[in-house]
Amino acid sequence: MCDQFLGTWKLVSSEKFEDYMKELGVGFAMRKLGSLAKPTVIISADEDMLTIKTESPVKNTEISFKLGQEFEETTTDNRKTKSVVTLDNGLMIHVQKWDDKETTIKREVVDGKMVVECTMKYTICTRVYERA
Repeated sequence: MCDQFLGTWKLVSSEKFEDYMKELGVGFAMRKLGSLAKPTVIISADEDMLTIKTESPVKNTEISFKLGQEFEETTTDNRKTKSVVTLDNGLMIHVQKWDDKETTIKREVVDGKMVVECTMKYTICTRVYERA
């Protein structure tokens, strides 16, 4: 079901990430640190629970959830969100909502790489990860 996402992924390229963080409301200093970080993402499954760990010099985060069920998430930039992750035609779609705002993070494995598209309003950021 989501086996293609399981494993350890290392960031290899990033486009418009600072613009995306600015749209989220992330402060200047954190945006600069975030733009420099090359995080490792570890996605694992235990029965019907998925876990996404993000490790970087800036901050480590971990979320665990069941597909399709809303959960509370504290993001790397300390937003408190109501989040839902679903699978749709090979895409892992992660929607975060807070303070009447919403962002969508779509993950897809293409040619062995995980392509992550982050959308906030009209700003789209693309980050590409390779298996570590």
